[in-house]
Amino acid sequence: MNVAVIGMGLIGGSLLRSLAAHGHRVAGYDLDPRTREAARALAKTRSIAVKGHWQVVESIPEAVAGADLVVLAVPLPAIPGVLAQLAGHPGLITDVTSVQGPVRELLAGRRFVGGHPMAGKESSGFLAADPDLFDGCAWVLCLEPDGTDLSDWLSLARLCTELGARVVPVTAAEHDRAVAEISHVPHLLAAALSAVLAGNPLAGTLAAGSFRDGTRVAGTRPELIAAMCGGNASAVRQVLAGVISDLERYRRELAADDPIAALTERLRAPSDLRRAWPPQPGAAVEVAAEPQALLALGRAGGWVTAVRDDGKLAAMRPGTDLNDS
Repeated sequence: MNVAVIGMGLIGGSLLRSLAAHGHRVAGYDLDPRTREAARALAKTRSIAVKGHWQVVESIPEAVAGADLVVLAVPLPAIPGVLAQLAGHPGLITDVTSVQGPVRELLAGRRFVGGHPMAGKESSGFLAADPDLFDGCAWVLCLEPDGTDLSDWLSLARLCTELGARVVPVTAAEHDRAVAEISHVPHLLAAALSAVLAGNPLAGTLAAGSFRDGTRVAGTRPELIAAMCGGNASAVRQVLAGVISDLERYRRELAADDPIAALTERLRAPSDLRRAWPPQPGAAVEVAAEPQALLALGRAGGWVTAVRDDGKLAAMRPGTDLNDS
């Protein structure tokens, strides 16, 4: 497949390298000339050449010329400018953006399947790119019952599973609510916790595992956190309100006559939930290549593992959901 990757940061750069390693012809472009030069230099090294090669070009039109698939790997605010340079391009377009609703609106009327690999980390830029980044990761491919071409969706699902990802079919709205819960609000919580370090050298010296784990993603570039939270503002506000309400309950328990007993009882349910995560996969199942069946799989927490030549999809469901149809 001929693939153009627009944006070669952590995700775009990793995808560029992974696609090349799997034998695809890949052209990459990034607005930053230093990123282009770093990608071009790495492609020339002998160690990389044996694992796949990519071409780095100097413009978006040059990158997408003849491409079967264009991947938008730029922040949400940059997408309109990229799309302006894709006018008339007939190929399939996907993205790797952490909020899908606004991207779906921007791509209305185009051959588009929204995508979001849940494979980020706190480091960023092409030099942090890893061709194995997608091994075992959950990769959302949005499937709108009345707005997504199923053949395009299956083509992308085949490609993503070949890169080692677990493809999760959901709608853009379902994706945006879920990532607000498990990614966007946690970034804001990590930022709030990190603020205790300001003018507090003692806290910085004593901070250990719980602080490190709770604040890890606060090290992400502020522009990236702002883009994903601001782009998903409605869902983030709703989820954040629920978290603030929970924290207020903890504050009230601390004012109880016996705060230890009150907190112990309040903490049992979240403790059980966290110790049961991640869910164990159940037995492998087959899923029909049909939107409602695929969406039912995604809503149950399941994922596609392979698109088979006979038209069926190999899939897995969480162990608690084995009897769900």
